[in-house]
Amino acid sequence: MQKEIVVSGIRSTGFLHLGNYFGAIHNYLKMQEDYNCYFFVADFHSLTTHPDPKDLKQSVFRVAAENIASGLDPEKVALYAQTDVPEIPELYLLMNMLAYKGELEKVPTFKDKVRLSPDNVNAGLLTYPVLMAADILIHRAVKVPVGKDQEQHLEMARNFANRFNTRYNIDLFPEPHVFRFDNNTVKIMSLDGNGKMSKSENQNATIYLNDEDEVIRKKIMKAKTDSGPAEPNAEMPDYIQNLFDLMKLVAPADTYEHFKSSYDSCNIRYGDFKKQLAEDMVNFVAPIRTRAQDLQKDEAQLQRILKLGAEKARASAAKTLSEARKAIGINYY
Repeated sequence: MQKEIVVSGIRSTGFLHLGNYFGAIHNYLKMQEDYNCYFFVADFHSLTTHPDPKDLKQSVFRVAAENIASGLDPEKVALYAQTDVPEIPELYLLMNMLAYKGELEKVPTFKDKVRLSPDNVNAGLLTYPVLMAADILIHRAVKVPVGKDQEQHLEMARNFANRFNTRYNIDLFPEPHVFRFDNNTVKIMSLDGNGKMSKSENQNATIYLNDEDEVIRKKIMKAKTDSGPAEPNAEMPDYIQNLFDLMKLVAPADTYEHFKSSYDSCNIRYGDFKKQLAEDMVNFVAPIRTRAQDLQKDEAQLQRILKLGAEKARASAAKTLSEARKAIGINYY
């Protein structure tokens, strides 16, 4: 039986962190066993913020290396740089003909970008949902793992797919839908309790996959806590719950149960708790960091991996684009 197609991408800006790992990558590792997966580094998308050209290559390689170091197998999936698949921007151009200025201006993420960067309202920001649709539709994917903030973009991708099919009287693009691999995905909050971990915000309260051991220890020890529960079995504030969630993810079960019992009985000592969490976090992150750093030192290997992924992606993309061009009438020879 043919495997269902899954597509997902991650921008090449910033450093990957625990939220990326537990929100996406650890599910990628499960998906790669059961689905036909196309995972890409979204370097076209990153250009909307005008990254320094001298940094772009290393950013792409770092994101690829951190995904591989986390367990992604380039033999099982297509792992590629978005810019290595020229069929994507061509489909993006074709889909732009079916996208309308009014609907694009209403997208909440576009409004946020305008508010945050009023001097950089470029066309790439406006048509971001169209490029995202092209990323997905080029492989005719049916399952797309995205966060809540991207669900409207996916709805727009369905609209573009249906418009194309209707306009050209062809059943080319299936409707892509949000893919929740399981219901156990944990939202990782910032260590200061303000929102979720981020590539670019709250950096001192975010655990990055390339953080050194001592940096991790310092961040954990500075994590927001309180004076402790006032009564047995009290409900945890969200920022305390977040620390316990982190311990549950990276520590042995008996360690978690020990500190949970201490909290429930009002005997929690946050200093001891955070010291233990810090060591367990170091033990979790260090192998990923070391493996990623080793990979980044071997540029030739990363180039081979990304080239292999691009070849897989282009084989899929070329078939779709050929059908799309025929449907439109762009087949002159």
